[in-house]
Amino acid sequence: MPHSTAAPILEVRNVRKQYAAHTALDGVSLAVPEQSIFGLLGPNGAGKTSLIRIITQITGADAGEVFFRGEKLNPSHIADIGYLPEERGLYKKMKVGEQLIYLAQLRGLSRADAVQRIKKWLDRFDIKAWAEKNVEDLSKGMQQKVQFVATVLHEPKLIILDEPFSGFDPINANLIKDEILRLKQEGAAIIFSTHRMESVEEMCDSIALINRSRKVLDGPVTAIRNQFKNNTYEVEGQGKLMVVHPDFEVIEQRERENDHFYARIQLHAGTTPNDLLRYLIGRVEVQAFREQVPSINEIFIRRVRETMPETLHETANALL
Repeated sequence: MPHSTAAPILEVRNVRKQYAAHTALDGVSLAVPEQSIFGLLGPNGAGKTSLIRIITQITGADAGEVFFRGEKLNPSHIADIGYLPEERGLYKKMKVGEQLIYLAQLRGLSRADAVQRIKKWLDRFDIKAWAEKNVEDLSKGMQQKVQFVATVLHEPKLIILDEPFSGFDPINANLIKDEILRLKQEGAAIIFSTHRMESVEEMCDSIALINRSRKVLDGPVTAIRNQFKNNTYEVEGQGKLMVVHPDFEVIEQRERENDHFYARIQLHAGTTPNDLLRYLIGRVEVQAFREQVPSINEIFIRRVRETMPETLHETANALL
């Protein structure tokens, strides 16, 4: 995805947060570009939720600053921010329509505007028939849709989504994904906190990885994946692959039926893909040849392990 070079909608500068003896955030800085999807990643307890709570002004930072469109973050910016927390919070005994109107009015919408927007969203999510039902009568997935609508109803410029696909079946997860992409196209910036790395790969323009209260990686997704490449190529073909060459190293090789094979081959410094191809073409029939670019999930696991003390590696392996 292209990375925006526009001024950031949100800038976090050297933010620190301490809870008693626990350091939740230790000098974290990041910038969220306008009209982009920004992945906020990290293991449980890394500090993501503490950062989100500061951005949404639920709590304050002990040190550092946060800027919204160049202005120091202040209560007037709350109207421009929508927040979907991981722990959802709807009033179970309240009717869906009434609740959405109430929440929209809290964000500054008139009742007439709220009603008009709610009708549009209920139609879009095909839940119009549930407007007069109590929230407790809805399935978990249906409640999730209502909560999402409540988050974006006031058309915020910055939308913060904490595990937005939690509780959704694949069809409704796709529906929410499409809405997130549409909101971005219409001008919103989205901070997307999730453990679903395939969603990050598919949707995010840029990411920041927080581990043990510190930012350990950030930047455009494409640039980060390229940064972690290690000059390894995947080869598929037919024939007996025997690589004996000082410039190449076979990392993995598997034989397949009908005399086919799969291999991962790493090039040593100064060697080009064309050098490898020339070597292979004289020995086997090459049917596929592609550079192996690590996934965000692989990079996430690698960086988390790298930034943990040795004594925690076994625990990390079990959790990740």
